[in-house]
Amino acid sequence: MNIEQARFNMIEQQIRTWEVLDQSVLDLLSVVKREEFVPAAYRALAFVDMEIPLLIDGKDSGADGEERMLAPKVEARLLQELNVQRQESALEIGTGSGYMAALLAHKAQRVTTVEIQTQLKALAESNLTKAGIRNVKVKLGDGASGWSAAGEVDVIVISGSVPMLAENLLKQLKIGGRLAAIVGDAPVMTAQIITRVSATAWETVKLFETCVKPLSNAPHPPRFKF
Repeated sequence: MNIEQARFNMIEQQIRTWEVLDQSVLDLLSVVKREEFVPAAYRALAFVDMEIPLLIDGKDSGADGEERMLAPKVEARLLQELNVQRQESALEIGTGSGYMAALLAHKAQRVTTVEIQTQLKALAESNLTKAGIRNVKVKLGDGASGWSAAGEVDVIVISGSVPMLAENLLKQLKIGGRLAAIVGDAPVMTAQIITRVSATAWETVKLFETCVKPLSNAPHPPRFKF
């Protein structure tokens, strides 16, 4: 396979046509080598429009086989809409292979990414080190309801779908900060950018409908009881 031709085709045929027109984002997709963050068994599919399973020792990383990398066009579109600035701090919930953290690292001053699975944390750290990325801290833990150790941040990315947004995560945004999330239950989910506009208010922009793997331990709305 011609890797560079496949990368070019991904950018031009998938990502640019998905309304990703920010040249800095398109250029970044050639700098951060996606194939280096994809499990070896799926490397030939690194540039295909699909969610790629994350494998540890040749097996699905999750007990239910739900751990996946987001499709390339979804990653790129969220990154574009977040409009990350060089002086900003970013928090990612759900590290996976470390690819989104790597993209954020090239945009932000510093990145904290939280992964609930020990083996995936180690995989992401290895991938980020091999890629020469030094401004990402990978933490082991459950960040689905927030990660207070990171303090207030400018940007948050939830790399998995959630039925609802955790209030603690919304409150971790600085005023002017943005959060990217895919919200809803299968088969109907919506990618959203939520901006904190004041100490007590947030604004939501809905981007597109999709359906992606759920974030581990994502909070659910309380069930109605008779």
